[in-house]
Amino acid sequence: MSASIEQEDALVTSTDPLHPANLISELCASFYRLGWVTGTGGGICIRTNDKVYIAPSGVQKERIEPSHIFVLPYPQAEPSPHTDRIFLRRPNLNLKESACTPLFWNAFTIRSAGSCIHTHSQNAVMATLLWEKEKMFRISHQEMIKGVRIGGNGPTLSYFDTLEVPIIGNTPNEEDLKDSMKEAMEKYPRAAGILVLRHGIYVWGDDWQKAKTQTECLDYLLEIGVKMKLAGLPTVLNEGVQQQRLSVGGKPTFGRVLTKCWHLGTSAKLPGALHQRDNDS
Repeated sequence: MSASIEQEDALVTSTDPLHPANLISELCASFYRLGWVTGTGGGICIRTNDKVYIAPSGVQKERIEPSHIFVLPYPQAEPSPHTDRIFLRRPNLNLKESACTPLFWNAFTIRSAGSCIHTHSQNAVMATLLWEKEKMFRISHQEMIKGVRIGGNGPTLSYFDTLEVPIIGNTPNEEDLKDSMKEAMEKYPRAAGILVLRHGIYVWGDDWQKAKTQTECLDYLLEIGVKMKLAGLPTVLNEGVQQQRLSVGGKPTFGRVLTKCWHLGTSAKLPGALHQRDNDS
């Protein structure tokens, strides 16, 4: 084995279970068991400082090994569909990097994300069908909303907030979703993910933990939203009514002003006293 190959392989070889190459293998197996990445679909990437670790495309996601991981330098020119990219390391096997790569780059450049996850969850697909006309999935007054962050990496939403996730049209080739995803992310800066019609969802976060948590919370909300819609129940309560923050002894509680106008792409001002809070219930 040449010295250059050994140096490249060292990028994905570690006994640390939290090394990105080990994490991607573990997470893909976990996502497979959830039904998110069956049939070789879906993908995940992790960015650490100046390197991006990406799972291969068209492989059994539950059987991915660290040696199968691609490593790209960051930053670099935005990877465009169907073009060559710069790699620090390619697997020795005849593998291709994830077809999601240009879309993952959207999360890096537009949201400064540290990780992005793409699933083919049936909950996501059903939501795109039931909210196809509106081109926006909307739900409020659900406990799991508190596990989602504004824009994917801002303050956490509250129980009273209305969660909105844009829906974009699908394309025959994954890479060709890059521009429409970018447009939706810029138009709806408060969105924590992007749904793709009859396809799945992209979710990002500051790191792999936050991206994973938000993907789980969003999938839960998509599932309950679909069930509510099919049962004839409204998924958004108090439509058009702002939920005023409560005050006890002059100190603000965790109630928040209902953030409206996400569909207009506006940036509602949040009270300065609000602090970030994870989903702790």
